[in-house]
Amino acid sequence: MKPENPGSAVATAPLLPRFHSPENPSPRCSTSISGAVFNVSTSMVGAGIMSIPATFKVLGIIPGLILILIVALSVEVTVEFLLRYTNSGKAVTYGGLMAESFGKFGSVGLQVCVMVTNLGALIIYLIIIGDVLCGNQSEGTLHLGVLQEWFGIQWWNSRACALLFVVLFIMLPLLLIRSIESLKHASGVSILLAVMFVAICSAMAIHAMWEGKTQRLRLVPDFANGVSFFDLFTTLPVFATGFACHFCVHPVRAELSRPSEMSSAVRISLVLCVVIYFAVGLFGYLLFGDSIMADILVNFDQNADSAIGALLNDTVRLSYAIHLMMVFPVVNFSLRANVDELLFPRKPVLATDTCRFLSLTCVLLALMYLAAIAIPNIWYFFQFIGTTTVMCLMFIFPSAIILRDVHGISTTRDKILAVLVIILAVGTSLIAISSNVYNSVRRE
Repeated sequence: MKPENPGSAVATAPLLPRFHSPENPSPRCSTSISGAVFNVSTSMVGAGIMSIPATFKVLGIIPGLILILIVALSVEVTVEFLLRYTNSGKAVTYGGLMAESFGKFGSVGLQVCVMVTNLGALIIYLIIIGDVLCGNQSEGTLHLGVLQEWFGIQWWNSRACALLFVVLFIMLPLLLIRSIESLKHASGVSILLAVMFVAICSAMAIHAMWEGKTQRLRLVPDFANGVSFFDLFTTLPVFATGFACHFCVHPVRAELSRPSEMSSAVRISLVLCVVIYFAVGLFGYLLFGDSIMADILVNFDQNADSAIGALLNDTVRLSYAIHLMMVFPVVNFSLRANVDELLFPRKPVLATDTCRFLSLTCVLLALMYLAAIAIPNIWYFFQFIGTTTVMCLMFIFPSAIILRDVHGISTTRDKILAVLVIILAVGTSLIAISSNVYNSVRRE
C-alpha cells in the first residue's frame, strides 16, 4: 500500500518496508541515544574516509582541520533546521518536509538527489574494492592489488574479472535478501572492521614516527609547487560527502524512545567523526606524504619492509574492502526503494513483486559494475556527487525549508544562517566544478 504523503516514501522507504500499512504501522522501537549515535555515525563514516588524507595533501594540516570543523558546524545547523520543522508540523520525514514546503516537486527533487547520492556511493564502494584487489595506476605509478601481490598479474585478477566475481557471488546474494533485519549482523561486522582500519592506520603512523620514517608534514597549502587557491575548493565535496547524514536523521529519530534527544545524538556523532577524520587525515599524511592517492588504501602496497609490515598492509586493505561489501546491501536498499517509488509509483510494494524486485536489483547492480570499470578513480565521483546532490541534501534543501517558512517559526537569525549556508554551498560548488574543468582542460 502506498503512503498518501508524497514525500513519506523518501524516509520510510530508504529500506525495503516491512509488511505494515500506514494505518497499521509497526511498533516503535525503543532505541537509546547511544544507538542513535551509532546509526548516525555509521551513515557518515563510509568511503569518504579513504580520501580525507588526499585533501590534507592539498590543504595542509591546519586548513584541513579548519574545513572539517566548518563542514561539521554547517551540518549541525542544517540538521537542527530539519528537526525544528519536524517538531512543528505534521511531516515526520525529510521528504514530507519538502512536500509541505514545495509540494510534489520538492519531494521528487529530494528523491532524485537521494538516488544519485546513493548510486554514486555504491559505485565508489566498487571502485575501492577494485583498488584493493586489483591495484591502481595513477601519475605513472603502479600500485599492485592484494591478488596481484599474492598471485602475480593474471587475466583473472584484472579489475573487470575480480569485480565481476565479487558482484555475482558476494554482492548479488546479499542484495536478494528482502528484509533489512537479516543484514544486521553484516552491518555490525562492517562497523568493527572500520574501527579496526582507523586503529591500525594510527598505530602504523605512530610506529613510523617513532622510527623517524614518517613524511614531512605541510601545515599550509604549497602554493609554490602547483597548488592554486581554487584547488582548495575541490576538497570541500570530499568532506561534505563524509559528513552526509541528513537522509538518515528521520528514520533514526523515529526509533528513539525520546525523539527530542536526536539533536544531542547528531552533535555527539559529529564530534566523533571530526576526531576520526582528522586522525585519519593526519596519520595518513604522516605515512605517505605527497604520494597519497585519492584512495589511501592503494598506498598500502608500498609501505612494508618486512613480512609483518606486509601482513598489516594487506589486513588494512582487506578489512576495509570487506567493510564496504557488508555496507553495500544496506545502502542499496535505499537506492532500490527510491528508484522503484519514482518509476513505479502505483505498483504494489516492491518486496511482494518478485519479478520487479529481481529485475531492478540486477539492472542497478549491472550499471554500478560498468561504471566502476569505466571510471576507476573515486576522486571524480566524490567531486560530482559532492558538488551537486550532496550539497542539496545537506545544505540547500534544509535552508530552503527555513526560508520558505510555511509554519512561520523561522527567526531572523535562522534566515540569515540559511542564506549564508546556501551561499557557501553554491559558491564553493561552482568554484570546485570550474576548477576541476579547468584542470582537466589544462592536462589535455
